[in-house]
Amino acid sequence: MELADADDNKYSGTYPCRLPVWWARVGDIGPHIDEDGVTGKNIVLRIEKRFTRFERVLAKLFRAPREVRRPFDTMNSMLWELCDGSRDFQSICVAMDSLFNEDIAPAVDRTASGIDSLRSRNLVTCLDQQFTLKWNIGPGQIPTHQTLGTMDEKVGYDVTPRTSAERNVIEENQSETQLDVQSE
Repeated sequence: MELADADDNKYSGTYPCRLPVWWARVGDIGPHIDEDGVTGKNIVLRIEKRFTRFERVLAKLFRAPREVRRPFDTMNSMLWELCDGSRDFQSICVAMDSLFNEDIAPAVDRTASGIDSLRSRNLVTCLDQQFTLKWNIGPGQIPTHQTLGTMDEKVGYDVTPRTSAERNVIEENQSETQLDVQSE
């Protein structure tokens, strides 16, 4: 199925891809397409807060949390799962349109707006070619530039990798960690 204006959009021909950030699936399965890595569950991000010296003092005084948790709604969760670097912008628009119909109309503009929002927060980038496993896009993985506390098991986050890209990067990172420990 072809969508009007998909080829004229600034993201036409690009492959939106998640950047390294801790994320997980949560809740019940919702509407989703039948493709590898797409569950229809809602997405939650965990992002470390960066404080200035003064903010750090206030955060200690008021016992402020050291991280932000950002739960996504159904549409943005679906967009997050689709942005794994294996699908081009046009196929993401088609998938979003087929799932959400009138709720996302016009699908191309609303999908581009969602990608703009994720890009402005440094959560997604747009590649010229398919993702080649250069960084970790898997769930439940703390990026190297962040320090997050351990999660309570009772929360029920689903951090199971669902695609080969998610599994390969996780396995590669675990083997690198094991090599670092062995060399010490």
